[in-house]
Amino acid sequence: MIERNVTDIPETSLEEKVCFLKSPAAYRPQPAKVEVEETHMSWVFLAGDRVYKLKKPVRHSFLDFGSIEAREKNCREELRLNRRLAQDIYLGVAPLTRNDSGRLSIDGEGRPVDWLVVMRRLPRDRMLDSAIIAHTLSGAEIASVAERLVGFYKHAQPADLAPAAYVAQFIEEHARNEAVLTAPQFDLDGGRIERLLGLVEDTLRSGLLETRAESGRIVEGHGDLRPEHVCLSQPPVIIDCLEFNRRLRLVDPVDELTYLGLECSRLGADWVEPVLLSVYVKSSGDDTPSPELVSFYRTYRACLRARLSLVHILEHDQRKPKKWLPLAKQYLDIAASASLSPDVPAAQ
Repeated sequence: MIERNVTDIPETSLEEKVCFLKSPAAYRPQPAKVEVEETHMSWVFLAGDRVYKLKKPVRHSFLDFGSIEAREKNCREELRLNRRLAQDIYLGVAPLTRNDSGRLSIDGEGRPVDWLVVMRRLPRDRMLDSAIIAHTLSGAEIASVAERLVGFYKHAQPADLAPAAYVAQFIEEHARNEAVLTAPQFDLDGGRIERLLGLVEDTLRSGLLETRAESGRIVEGHGDLRPEHVCLSQPPVIIDCLEFNRRLRLVDPVDELTYLGLECSRLGADWVEPVLLSVYVKSSGDDTPSPELVSFYRTYRACLRARLSLVHILEHDQRKPKKWLPLAKQYLDIAASASLSPDVPAAQ
């Protein structure tokens, strides 16, 4: 009998890992089926009442998942950060192992060939995006989400970020937005784009953002606050914090809440943003955000999301090629239709 050394086992490809994790036999207890979702940075496997997330070995300017060590580190950071707003949902980090005979298993014998974030599965119909689409969302539920977030922001770590550095990141991204949104190949409304970009530039020159930073309003927040990441349980649970780049988590709470409002508007619930900001003003101790600040954050985020949608069109591996241009135009429609001086609810 020929003995096999671990070093004789070939490297495990991403395709092999995904194929294994798609099988119900990979899990204990074994589910009836495994639902699979793919994002740009992860594969997600929904197996019974558990969710397993496998990070792709990708490298970008803003993240590096290229090595198994980097993926393990980011899995553990994802666990740590998300337990701030979803303590009971994020269960742990498990190795995907391969033994001497080449057999893969989750948290089994052998050497780790990758790492998985393990979560409890949340009810799909209780996620905020689903509630908006089903027209079942109530003002009380949104107020509860806002209260949860205000408490989170009050205890969040203040950003060690100079005012000039805070503004510089907006200037940098604004230049990228402008380059893509004005590209002739997308044939967008030039007059509209010019007006939206002009609104952003006016605020960037106004000193308003420096004032927010100087007053200590910038904290380490969630970083990717979207409706599909909010569960309307009691208390509300917020998942999928952006773990791979701390700089992208250093935010003004008004920015994050306005972004969540923008995404809710895109799904048809434009009443959500005023409720979020009203609760924030009442409960945070922050002065009432100026209309200019709210308008800036909404317009900037809409332009950023439009740009990221358009960038998908340039990618060779896009999975939904007909989705992105209409989505970009939708973000720009929301930004353009919003009042240039929106009413910001005062504290009651």
